Amino acid sequence: MNLSLLRHRRLVRLLAAVFYFGFVLTATAAPKPTIPDPAVQQQRLQTLLNDLHEKNGFPGMTAAVVLPNGKVITAATGYADVEIKTPMKPDDRMLAGSIGKTFFDAIFMRLAADGKLDLNQKISFWLKEEPWFQRLPNANDITFQMLLNHTSGIPEHVESPEFVAALWKDPDKVWKPTELLAFSLDKPAKFAAGQGWSYADTNFILAAYIVEKITKRPLYDQIHDEILKPLKLNNTSPSTSRTLPGLVMGYSMPNSPFHFEGRTLVDGKLRFNPQMEWAGGGFISNSSDLARWANLLYTGKAFDKKMLPIMETAVPAKTGKGDEYGLGVQVRHTNYGITYGHGGWFPGYLSEMEYFPERNTSIAVQINSDNFGVVKMPTHKYVLAIADARMEFRAASV
Repeated sequence: MNLSLLRHRRLVRLLAAVFYFGFVLTATAAPKPTIPDPAVQQQRLQTLLNDLHEKNGFPGMTAAVVLPNGKVITAATGYADVEIKTPMKPDDRMLAGSIGKTFFDAIFMRLAADGKLDLNQKISFWLKEEPWFQRLPNANDITFQMLLNHTSGIPEHVESPEFVAALWKDPDKVWKPTELLAFSLDKPAKFAAGQGWSYADTNFILAAYIVEKITKRPLYDQIHDEILKPLKLNNTSPSTSRTLPGLVMGYSMPNSPFHFEGRTLVDGKLRFNPQMEWAGGGFISNSSDLARWANLLYTGKAFDKKMLPIMETAVPAKTGKGDEYGLGVQVRHTNYGITYGHGGWFPGYLSEMEYFPERNTSIAVQINSDNFGVVKMPTHKYVLAIADARMEFRAASV
């Protein structure tokens, strides 16, 4: 027998034993990650919100965090009504603005997963017989997917002075989709279809109109039956009336595009019917539901998980440095990795929800003002402030 080979084998066995016992000792001694006491977490969130309120001076704010273990932490600060000093409560509801697009989008993804909707199909397939279709900018070149990622080139109807004037002429009006789309007809395209990016509620109005033609059912009914009810998002409902239960007072900015400043409610009624949002937004909610929804949506629990990579495939957006936009989802790059979510604005209200996949944590905030003189920074920055202040969430989720 080769003596050097024998010695080599003994050395290998010795090193293996050392490695094994060293590994066992290390594994035994290593502390397991622990999630701090929920009461401590809640108090830290509360302290942060109070500090932000004192520093910036917005009327009120709510926030919620869904931890990796599913625990929901909530807090509120400031006032639900400044004039009568009504304290804001964590479960208070506000208009969620464009976050509502994500509920409609979830139905779109369900239909695509079931083969009932081809995202790459040109919209002329469904709309060519509509008498107004050829008056739509880029009509014959737009695909359904372009509507969802805002690359259609269709101009925003909400920015039309004619639309705002019509809104105030009849504040109680219940708008048909075609009446909303009419404000974008015969307008020049922002760019050739698929060759740029421009955010427009009009894209989702058109997408929802197509889907209702396919399913023959109101999308609000589908969202209730397939999303809100089974996922127990009990504080979220369509904003289809000037009187919405649980809606706190909002405060609209000076020089608002909607031509009013200050309190959003007069004698308990909104200044105009929020039904005009429809698939461009269209929901009232609270931070707890929005944080839970972000977690459910971006972990694939709202539709077939195979659709997540498709939905999250993004194009460059113009919402911030490095921002991108997928199919109804804002994609951002942060110090905590990529985030998926959406922001929302309705006159007098700001909302934001984001999911941090690397930490399996979601955060949502709502503020009852859109006046950046007191809000001071985008709601995305408020979400990051919460992430910055609560470092233990990150350690616990690894």
